[in-house]
Amino acid sequence: MAADAGQEEWNWHVQATSTTQRHGSFSSPYAGPNSLPPHESAKETVDATLFLGLRLWKGGELYLNPELDQGYGLANTLGAAGFTSGDAYKVGHDSVYGRLHRAFLRQTLALGPDAGIVEAGANQLAGARPDERLTLTLGKISVVDLFDGNSYAHDPRADFLNWAVIDSGAFDYAADSWGFSAGATAEWVRGDWSLRGGFYAMSKRPNGETLDGKFGQRQWLVEAERRFIWMGRPGAVRLLGFVTEARMASYVDALNLFQATGQMPTDLAPLRRFQRKHGVAFNAEQEVAQGVGAFVRCSWNDGRTEAYDFTDINRSVAAGLQIKGSFWRQPEHTLGLALASNGLSGQARRFFAAGGLGILVGDGMLPHAANERILEAYYKFPLGRFLSVTGDYQHLRNPAYNADRGPVSALALRLHAEY
Repeated sequence: MAADAGQEEWNWHVQATSTTQRHGSFSSPYAGPNSLPPHESAKETVDATLFLGLRLWKGGELYLNPELDQGYGLANTLGAAGFTSGDAYKVGHDSVYGRLHRAFLRQTLALGPDAGIVEAGANQLAGARPDERLTLTLGKISVVDLFDGNSYAHDPRADFLNWAVIDSGAFDYAADSWGFSAGATAEWVRGDWSLRGGFYAMSKRPNGETLDGKFGQRQWLVEAERRFIWMGRPGAVRLLGFVTEARMASYVDALNLFQATGQMPTDLAPLRRFQRKHGVAFNAEQEVAQGVGAFVRCSWNDGRTEAYDFTDINRSVAAGLQIKGSFWRQPEHTLGLALASNGLSGQARRFFAAGGLGILVGDGMLPHAANERILEAYYKFPLGRFLSVTGDYQHLRNPAYNADRGPVSALALRLHAEY
């Protein structure tokens, strides 16, 4: 509905996604508690989200996203640092359950007289938006809704699936086990520049289901974005930095305990103390031809402490292409190709070699460590106005950084409907 022409006072949208994934058998001379099994039946995840938006006052908008979820990722979302499905949460359930994943307020303040028009969409009310503005976002949201964006690789319901492709792998962003957090972001936009800063709650313990509502464990973020036109085609670069302050176990403390006792603890809770982790992420995108977009991601964190809320990656590089089907007379089809390489710090390698367990990886030993290398390709095509189908293939070499296991290939079929 709209009070003025083109301005919505409220809206609703809905999406539903089903992703079925299966991997082939592979060499597995040994396995640990967090290993991908060499033989496994297909796994399916299903989610349905309602996007509700309401205009409260001038510049003020409220958004609520209740969601129904069901299913499991491969190996219950274990076995690879660059996990194979971004549509799989770390919490799996046989039965359908509901959660309110997002509930946030957005306030936009005009800093100049000019305004453009934004179209209606999920978590977006149609209407005028100041070209130069300050936007404040407060509430429960996913950090990567606002940071580390990329037009070609960021949405597991629409493009790539692998965690190290859709997000910067070493960006250990604040989140509960479903990938959401609570906090605030301020974003300043002027011309081709954006600068955003955020403050978000970590989970109460690493990879936990409950957020630290008192912000005793938190994360600070800042990101600069520059949009440009190069050779007549749009592109953008983004540089992000983050600092996490939380109770974490250091790899050195865990290794010292292992040397003293001869056994690596399976529970790192007694070793956790208040520490800081910092890291950076760079990502860029560029349209290189009509219907062809390229992207690259590079990320790093200090690798001194256990992974906290995302995945066990300390260095990551990913790059790829998204190609529209107009080249083969199918303009609504999309082909995606990407490569990624994930690595560990020296301390993390020694920790896993001694039998340590991370958020997603831990084969009980790591005598021959190597970078985890990923190839992903997908093909997406529509089945009518509101439904699309995607076939996805991934090849993982050295899953969980282990040259003794794999390689493994995974196939996925994704059905996605939105209105």
